[in-house]
Amino acid sequence: MKKISLINTLKKTFKSKSSANKKKTIKQKKIKSISKIKKAKVEVKTKKAKVVAKTKKSKIQKKIVKAVNGKIVKKDSSDASPNLLRIPKSNEQKPEIKKVKKQETEKKEYKIKDYVVYPKHGVGQITEFKKMNIGGIDIEAYILKFEKDKANGMVPVNKQTHLRPLATVNQVNKCISILKSKPKIKRSMWSRRAQEYEAKISSGKIYELAEVVRDLNKGDDLMVDQSYSERQLFEKAYDRILTEFQIILNLSLEDTQKKLDKALKRNLEKQVQKIESKPPEEEITEEIAK
Repeated sequence: MKKISLINTLKKTFKSKSSANKKKTIKQKKIKSISKIKKAKVEVKTKKAKVVAKTKKSKIQKKIVKAVNGKIVKKDSSDASPNLLRIPKSNEQKPEIKKVKKQETEKKEYKIKDYVVYPKHGVGQITEFKKMNIGGIDIEAYILKFEKDKANGMVPVNKQTHLRPLATVNQVNKCISILKSKPKIKRSMWSRRAQEYEAKISSGKIYELAEVVRDLNKGDDLMVDQSYSERQLFEKAYDRILTEFQIILNLSLEDTQKKLDKALKRNLEKQVQKIESKPPEEEITEEIAK
């Protein structure tokens, strides 16, 4: 039998334990190195994904900026994500909003019951002066009544430059002299002349109205053909100048119409027939006495 020494047994036991510990440490180191490599790979992938996302964002932002500046750019369906289609704050331009609480103040030039000419509608009478609030703004306005059109209109005080007072008696006399003068008709196309006549009527100037009436007047000449649009423009200008003359001269509608027709040499045959058809005053008194 061999002698078993304590030293040899102790050496063997310690050697086996140390070798086992070494194997364990090697395995742990290998596992740690593998986990580190995996982490590194994941970090690289995330970095690449972030770079790609940033490049996509920059491309989309450039396209949006171009579209805002007025250039036409085709949008890809892959880039159309709601979070990425936002304009950066540097390009946002917010408009300045001015809060207006009161209308610009102006002195009232006209009084209630004054007659005023509004170019687009003709002669109207101021019936009321109103203060109102529209859209959070305090407004002062004239209320106009147009008897012929049976309509009401509203003109703010700061827009009273669009109105004009009635013409004077001297201006009326000058208008009558314009109506008596020879018409000045251009040789241009009717469409262009119609536009010019419409502009003169809507200007509201009494002399230009008189010119339109004079140029479109055909008198008692039945041989001359007159289109519907031509007749319509003539009647529009004629009615406006008639209403203004009636108020200025303080005459009845028939008397002012006779005065105008006399200047234009219109309906003269009808007037003669009316005078001839009326019996003299002496004969009428004799019949009543009998």
